[in-house]
Amino acid sequence: MSDAPIGVFDSGLGGLTVVRALVERLPQESITYFGDTARVPYGPKSPDTVRRYSREIAAFLAGEGVKALVVACNTATAHALPALEAECAMPVVGVVAPGARAAIDASRGGPVGVIGTAGTIASGAYERALRLWRADLEIVSVACPLFVPLVEEGWLDGEATRLIARHYLQPLRDAAVDTLVLGCTHYPLLAPLLASEMPGARLIDSAHETAVDTAAVLQRTGLARGPAPGVSPSYRFIASDAPDHFLRAGRRFLGERAVLDRVETVTLG
Repeated sequence: MSDAPIGVFDSGLGGLTVVRALVERLPQESITYFGDTARVPYGPKSPDTVRRYSREIAAFLAGEGVKALVVACNTATAHALPALEAECAMPVVGVVAPGARAAIDASRGGPVGVIGTAGTIASGAYERALRLWRADLEIVSVACPLFVPLVEEGWLDGEATRLIARHYLQPLRDAAVDTLVLGCTHYPLLAPLLASEMPGARLIDSAHETAVDTAAVLQRTGLARGPAPGVSPSYRFIASDAPDHFLRAGRRFLGERAVLDRVETVTLG
């Protein structure tokens, strides 16, 4: 079982930043990724719908033989993680708690900012997670819905993107947040721009923190893959629609860490 792949899913492409972080943290592990590109975005959808989609994907990945499940979508984590933890026979890791915990560790006592999709911000998931560690924490949350299409178009540092970012981030600057949680897996690609617009604030990449948590979970459960000289990990990418777009845009998210040369198509629901 330790040689089985880690299953990762997202509403679309953003979860590939989690895959990238997993490859960096766990280079020996194989990964099977499912991007629900036929039904993206999850942010505006109801919690019940997001839970239904998440259950379908979890069941599919379980049938493909994954040993652990990483919910690489902030909206799916916010709405479906408790159900998946209760129903799945394998370990399940979400992206909210790791990012929240890292923000508490990084904060210097000032307010903590959270940016994410409309669905993630409306869910209050980060606020609840942050206040598990600091009940009196001042939190400033801002929905930034235009960031996702800008990232997928590759507009990471143009004037239009900078103006939109400046507008979104104004409440966070006004509140003098000292730590900013990137509460969407697309947002790490905007990190250089966000850092320049939020001088002095520490940026928390939930994708990186999720990879750290996943490594710990695999070790704790005895599922970590040991050294295998001469055996390379495998990476499998599946989309529910538009595989050609996934292939083109996905390389931007992954960089050169994992080979993305083929995308399978599987439609659920």
